[in-house]
Amino acid sequence: MPRVWDVPVHDSTRLRDARLAVEEAADAGGLDEARTAAAALVATELATNLLKHADGGRLLIDVVPPPAPVEGGDRTRFVQIAALDHGPGIADVPSALDDGFTTARSLGAGLGTCRRLADTFAVHSTPGRGTVALARVGTGTAAAAPTACGVRAGGVNLPYAGAAHSGDAWTSVGSGDRVTLMLADGLGHGPQAAHASSAAVEALRQSAHLPPAESLGRLDTALRGTRGAAVAVAQVDTAAGTLRFAGLGNASAWLWEDGAWHCLLSRPGIVGVHRPRTLTDQLRRWGGDRVLLLHSDGLPGRRTPPSAPDLLPADPAVMAAVTLRDSGSAARPPRDDTTVAVLSPAPREGR
Repeated sequence: MPRVWDVPVHDSTRLRDARLAVEEAADAGGLDEARTAAAALVATELATNLLKHADGGRLLIDVVPPPAPVEGGDRTRFVQIAALDHGPGIADVPSALDDGFTTARSLGAGLGTCRRLADTFAVHSTPGRGTVALARVGTGTAAAAPTACGVRAGGVNLPYAGAAHSGDAWTSVGSGDRVTLMLADGLGHGPQAAHASSAAVEALRQSAHLPPAESLGRLDTALRGTRGAAVAVAQVDTAAGTLRFAGLGNASAWLWEDGAWHCLLSRPGIVGVHRPRTLTDQLRRWGGDRVLLLHSDGLPGRRTPPSAPDLLPADPAVMAAVTLRDSGSAARPPRDDTTVAVLSPAPREGR
């Protein structure tokens, strides 16, 4: 079962915890010594920034698939480090990424160092609302190269109550001109829920060439004997310019289309336990600046995702992290494992 590390950062003693968590994630992701050291330094810098500039926050550390979905769900993995805070925000993000820029009488090398060391690095900040900084560290190869079909995927996963394993899981898989994004929410939380969602991830790798409704049939068979899961599957066919979606259970799906978010409905049911006899795909157009967002029921089901103009074209994992951060606070902690996954067009050249 995949491990997820949730590291609250509210004092300097947690800097060591952040470094150790990343080293464990790097071992799980198969990073070599040099890239492990790079990931540990990135985590330390991001945690330090949380203390200096935001009066604390949290790091979410996970082992994730490449942002460019690959054929057959290649086992290549990257350590993803997301720093989330509700601090004052950064008024000028481009300047903050330059070495020497500081507002805290320090050397001002933190974010610039992270950008140099990580395979991908992005920051989104809104003055008065907070900042999300996200880094992926892998083998040092071109982790962020867009797929031939021009679609990218990303997500964040927050285990309930600091648990080691989340009952949620997400993945993305490429198959020809098709890219499939799946989110699975194992019933309840804890190891048994994680076992069910992990089984869904493994099964999708064998069925990503199928339309979502057919994939759910395969997943239903694979999850027999587990606790079962709510599952949402979305598939973009860039050659046809279409999006197909099918879901069972209370995983939510939203499509940004024509300047507004539209909810895609899932059917009642539990994959692996109870599946309707007939299940069909919902068909929508894909192209332009459309964005798809899936989330588990750790987020309120009727809460519309954010739509800031600078967030929609951002790295999909950044959008996922902002969505998760803005859904809760210390006074309103998550009620369950919470996962957000996003599928969006890859940046066009020149943008």
